[in-house]
Amino acid sequence: MKIKNVINVLKMNGYKVTEQRKAIAQSILDQESYLSAKEILNLVQRNYPGVSFDTIYRNLAILAELELVEETQIAGESRYKISCVQDHHHHLLCTSCGSSAILADCPIDLSADIAGKFRVTGHKFEIYGLCEKCQ
Repeated sequence: MKIKNVINVLKMNGYKVTEQRKAIAQSILDQESYLSAKEILNLVQRNYPGVSFDTIYRNLAILAELELVEETQIAGESRYKISCVQDHHHHLLCTSCGSSAILADCPIDLSADIAGKFRVTGHKFEIYGLCEKCQ
């Protein structure tokens, strides 16, 4: 995904495209790993020193609502990454550096009657560990 895609989705959903909002999205786009709100704040404050945690969290909520950002929990802390636009897949997540790798095969067979009368509308599956670099 590119910043142009993010801007288009924001505009189509009636959101103003501010420089700070673009900087938040771009800071996430530029990284290969999941980032904490603090890490995003530090990156954005390089160019916009007045940006607050409130601004970061408010924009992360908007980006997540529009499915532009994925959120996960690593060691009890929310981490964020630009959403993947690939086919259905899951992730292997490094609990040290926040990097992720794609797990192409889905371990959950939703065609089996595992849910009974419950109608499944989606699911998330993550495996946590240490990447090769962090081992």
